[in-house]
Amino acid sequence: MADNEIRLPDTSRLVVSSSPHFHSGQGVLRVMVTVILALVPACAAGVAVFGPRVLWVLGVCVASSLVFEVIFSRMLGRPEAVRDGSALLTGLLLGMNLSASTPWWVCVIGSLLAIGLGKQIYGGLGFNPFNPALVGRVGLLIAFPKIMTTWPPIRSSGLDAVSTATPLGQLKVEHLAGTDYWNYFVGNIPGCIGETSALALLVGGLVLIALRLIRWQVPFAYIGTVAVFTGIANTVSPGYGDPLFHILTGGLFLGAFFMATDMVTTPMTGRGAFVFGTGCGVITCVIRLWGSYPEGVSFSILFMNALTPLIDRFTARKPFGLRTTKEEKPSS
Repeated sequence: MADNEIRLPDTSRLVVSSSPHFHSGQGVLRVMVTVILALVPACAAGVAVFGPRVLWVLGVCVASSLVFEVIFSRMLGRPEAVRDGSALLTGLLLGMNLSASTPWWVCVIGSLLAIGLGKQIYGGLGFNPFNPALVGRVGLLIAFPKIMTTWPPIRSSGLDAVSTATPLGQLKVEHLAGTDYWNYFVGNIPGCIGETSALALLVGGLVLIALRLIRWQVPFAYIGTVAVFTGIANTVSPGYGDPLFHILTGGLFLGAFFMATDMVTTPMTGRGAFVFGTGCGVITCVIRLWGSYPEGVSFSILFMNALTPLIDRFTARKPFGLRTTKEEKPSS
């Protein structure tokens, strides 16, 4: 071959694959375990606020989720992925979205919905368009509204069997927004197991952001949108509750840091994550202020999960070297 001729590489020695080409070293199990450890402070806060009954609810949700993971994997002829930790995390998140007084059989039904309807029916981990734990939670809320909105009193109240209302419930029914911000922040209020302590959830969420396991744009846009939206609403018509009240109460911190940041069901780009979080914030506020439910975090995240492919389509950057149809091809 002459020196001035073009030499092409031997194509039999080339390996062509899709990106990414560099492995981060993070396996699925390692990621799941890290997220679970980040939830430990919130779980501990739930036990401190509601008592040891919390451990029973969380344990039933986790155990039943693992069992249904094995059952559905065998029924559908898929390899059992129970060791990747995803079913364990789904069960834990489902339990944290329930009341400490939830009956065991409701926990089992919720796990069935989360694993079967929210995950396995779509093909398993990585193929589910919706957050599985939220599918289970919303399914239970629709099927058993009374059970899902019955809240046991906190331990410091000294009461045993009296159902109490959450701050958002009081706002919806009595149009009364409290100002006990410190108790809202530390979690000394009625509610779901994992949504009471904003402090514990903030600690875990910041750890995940520092480890770069979740995009900071989602919680930033989500919480920021709720603050701006409720601030405007309360200014126009006093009585809706101030921004700090809406930020510290309900499931906003649990949803913003641990549910809306699910790697599978949220946008892939930073811009997309910001749009996703903003949409979650707007829908949450609309439901809280004018909807029939006092809380809108679960519904907002599921709705935005459905829009994730569309968000990815309009926020994805052009790959390097991509030639559009309008560009002229270089002359040979």
